[in-house]
Amino acid sequence: MSDLVCIVFKGRHTADQVLNDLRSMQKEHLVDLEDSCVVTRDEEGKLQLKQAVDLVRTGALSGGTWGALWGTLVGILFMNPLAGLLIGAAAGAGAGALSGALADYGIDDDFIKKMGEQICPDSSALFVLLRKVTLDKVLPDLSRYEGTVLKTSLSNEQEQELREALQKHSVAVS
Repeated sequence: MSDLVCIVFKGRHTADQVLNDLRSMQKEHLVDLEDSCVVTRDEEGKLQLKQAVDLVRTGALSGGTWGALWGTLVGILFMNPLAGLLIGAAAGAGAGALSGALADYGIDDDFIKKMGEQICPDSSALFVLLRKVTLDKVLPDLSRYEGTVLKTSLSNEQEQELREALQKHSVAVS
């Protein structure tokens, strides 16, 4: 079972830096990230979500490729492979983009937006869905950042360890 962790940081780029560190730790097999999202709020208060996986783009690329392949094959049957390629690619890309837009993977987007409304201007939040984490190896690296745990599904002991590692500084949450 995966664990959800949401941490708020001062500065719009801090959550990106932490996510990059976590990805480096993933290469060392210290964490296993299932999904992640960075939410930033600029000085004017506008939210921006940066999903780890862009399902619309991925669906469009995959659908376009398969559509082009099948369109070419059907076009060969009707003696017009170029038209089949173009029509198949367009139809496949459209269908793939639509299916990507309708699919939701990992962390619920509505939950991310709801929690993102709670962060202050000129700050960021990191949402990670962890399959596995070796806390005693990861926490020393995370303690370099100023952060406040906003939400987590970790055990009480693990959550307290995380809070203590990030406790050096506190981040204002509105």
